[in-house]
Amino acid sequence: MKIHGIKVVVVDDHPLVQDGLQASLAADTRIQILGSFSTGKELMKFLKTTIVNVVVLDINLPDYSGIELCSFICDTYPHVKILALSNYSDPSIIKQMLKNGSKGYLLKNVKSQELALAIKEIYNGNEYLNSEIKKILSDAIFSTVGAPRLTRREKHVLQLIAAGKTTNTIAEELFISKLTVETHRKNIMKKMKVSNAAGLVKMAYEKKLI
Repeated sequence: MKIHGIKVVVVDDHPLVQDGLQASLAADTRIQILGSFSTGKELMKFLKTTIVNVVVLDINLPDYSGIELCSFICDTYPHVKILALSNYSDPSIIKQMLKNGSKGYLLKNVKSQELALAIKEIYNGNEYLNSEIKKILSDAIFSTVGAPRLTRREKHVLQLIAAGKTTNTIAEELFISKLTVETHRKNIMKKMKVSNAAGLVKMAYEKKLI
């Protein structure tokens, strides 16, 4: 399918990144760079008056979280497609961006040819995740396989234990008795099949429960 003039804007708080992205994308005649912005506020003002097909969006902006901005754009301008381009490789951030409507996610080490390809794929109504992002998400899934099911209260207690809080402190913070805290601790350790606090915290991090 031949594509002409995909209208793209870049949102990144680093001028050098903006310039680099514009220069690399300008080499592709099928992509039209309408402009670049450093803040979410500038972008939203621009979207009110200009038709845009794809927004290449960073997550770390000085005024808005790119994650929140992604959700707002997708709700307010459903015709606009979002391609996240970030240094963040945390699977939870990637999943949140996709959940909020981003049609693709790339890390900033990507080559310009693949960035252009991703823009075209997204413009055509497809999602785009390269092999690096797919591996990050796949590894995150497998790391949680076999993780025990904890109640909301047990997860809260586990977080406090991992933070080094004592039984007395946990009881005070959660407004429960020390006996209840100890009961939760024993149940968590039983579910996670560990015999001490050190093993508990280690397993919790391995299974990404905290």
